Amino acid sequence: MKRMSASVSPEGSLEVLSQLEAKTLLDTSARGLYRLFRNCALAVLNSGSHTDDAREIFQTYKDFGINLMQRNQGIKLRLENAPPAAFVDGRMIQGIREHLFAVLRDIIYTHNEILGDPTFDLDRSDHITSAVFHILRNARVLQAGVDPNVVVCWGGHSIGREEYDYSKEVGYQMGLRGLDVCTGCGPGAMKGPMKGATIGHAKQRIGGGRYIGLTEPGIIASEPPNPIVNELVILPDIEKRLEAFVRVGHGVVVFPGGVGTTEELLYLLGILMHPDNQDHPFPLLLTGPADSADYFAAVDRYLGKTLGKPAQRLYRIIVDDPVEVARFMRDAMGRVKAFRRAGKDAFYFNWQLRIEPEFQRPFVPTHAAMAGLSLSREQAPHRLAANLRRVFSGIVAGNVKEDGIQAVEEHGPFEIHADADMAAATDDLLQRFVAQRRMKLDGEYTPCYTVVG
Repeated sequence: MKRMSASVSPEGSLEVLSQLEAKTLLDTSARGLYRLFRNCALAVLNSGSHTDDAREIFQTYKDFGINLMQRNQGIKLRLENAPPAAFVDGRMIQGIREHLFAVLRDIIYTHNEILGDPTFDLDRSDHITSAVFHILRNARVLQAGVDPNVVVCWGGHSIGREEYDYSKEVGYQMGLRGLDVCTGCGPGAMKGPMKGATIGHAKQRIGGGRYIGLTEPGIIASEPPNPIVNELVILPDIEKRLEAFVRVGHGVVVFPGGVGTTEELLYLLGILMHPDNQDHPFPLLLTGPADSADYFAAVDRYLGKTLGKPAQRLYRIIVDDPVEVARFMRDAMGRVKAFRRAGKDAFYFNWQLRIEPEFQRPFVPTHAAMAGLSLSREQAPHRLAANLRRVFSGIVAGNVKEDGIQAVEEHGPFEIHADADMAAATDDLLQRFVAQRRMKLDGEYTPCYTVVG
């Protein structure tokens, strides 16, 4: 199909830029923002793509260009050789246009107001949480005066039709009960709940349904925002993205997925296992169609072997019952509201939840860092969960992120060292994901890791 060229005006956010902001954005040097902005913009324009290989997308559209034009009336973006699927009859699709300028908004804000502000010390836990708050507030995601009703939905982008349809039915049942949906904004189990919720909201004549998508630059190309997302936020890294989920959400539903979904689940369980959070109500459900029962049994078994029964007591598994999932989440909102009110906490941002620095500081999955992770039970369970989360984060990078793919090609698979029983449990779960084709959308999967016990 013919590539598209177009000039696009802002929609929804950031209609003006200072001269310094414009100069910084278009700086193509190693220290500039242009490559980051270009890649995130290309990912948004590539919504609906059937590949999750970031490098393949960037190679396919290596001639894509985006330039900023300063006008008397404000700014415009000039696109050259853009993906044609982002346009209808020569005009950019409205939702994609909104997403494009959300990218611009968040990249500029994070660079200037978070990374460029010396009052933010991003080695301090409280400052990291404040940074997440500021980014979400700037994106107008934090809404005061609304009772708890945001359900975070996690699950794989590489899932079968039956699992996708089930996630859509759960979203529909939640929408009928007035619940809003927040996901990682990509395809598969991230799109299904949103699509279902739109129908549920429409039947109940609920206007202004919220479909919040949280992503980060490293993953956005392999999981481009689906077109239903109406509140898109780009956090600077995976750790701040994960924190945004648990600060904004009032409960979590986990659908079948692969290593990314397991990373998210380990992140939340590690936080909830901290002694300071033991009385904190945070409803957590694992659910899927009948054919997913074995998948959840394997995940449950893995968590039991690694983190033990205290972790297993923090979630409930419901198989093949979308109505019960939605009812459980609706009823749980009352408990969340009562707890927040008793603690004088905000409904729109979960300040009371204790999140330790090891869950917040960015983990760069180099070969040395992956090999050096401590996967031993001679540490507090929540710290073990943090390191297990890093293992799966590194595998995500090796599977779909541009830098991770390149590192594995240059230096071979990541080595993961663990106690013998933990190594065996981890390898067994990963092999199941490979066999069930949960690692990649298409093509044969070559493991980017080896597990050493």
